[in-house]
Amino acid sequence: MKKRRQTLESKGFRLSKSKTEYLKCGFSGVGEDDGENKMGGVAISRVHKFKYLGSIMEEKGDIDDSINYCIRVGWQNWQNAFGVLCDKKVPVGLKRKVYCMVVRLTLLYGAERCPIKKIQVQRLMVAEMRMIRWMCSYNRLHRIRNVVIKEKVGVAHRR
Repeated sequence: MKKRRQTLESKGFRLSKSKTEYLKCGFSGVGEDDGENKMGGVAISRVHKFKYLGSIMEEKGDIDDSINYCIRVGWQNWQNAFGVLCDKKVPVGLKRKVYCMVVRLTLLYGAERCPIKKIQVQRLMVAEMRMIRWMCSYNRLHRIRNVVIKEKVGVAHRR
């Protein structure tokens, strides 16, 4: 750890002893924890997940928490733009632009960077369709296919 710190400091970086923590990646399940890491006599705590550049990195390489976070942030942006997206006086074309620029980008942020499982793709698609249906004042009881609703709004259908 001392060598890492010296290398970083020689490049102009400064490490905070009290804030520094580390994540041991065990993607393959091989390897052991090499004991306690110290920096200048202060023990560095090990974490099992942390947020980095908007994504939640996990020890085992899963991105379930990151997908949950993206969906939660997408819904938060949906609520912020609710007045425009659900107003019947606003044209569908403007709703589409606001949805794609404000909500969809945050909903799908990070999903293209990581290997994603089918179940995670399904969860993102379900959240997106709920938002689009709500935007069009439809619910599942109207029994209108997703493809038809996406064509009406003008949002590209992905498979």
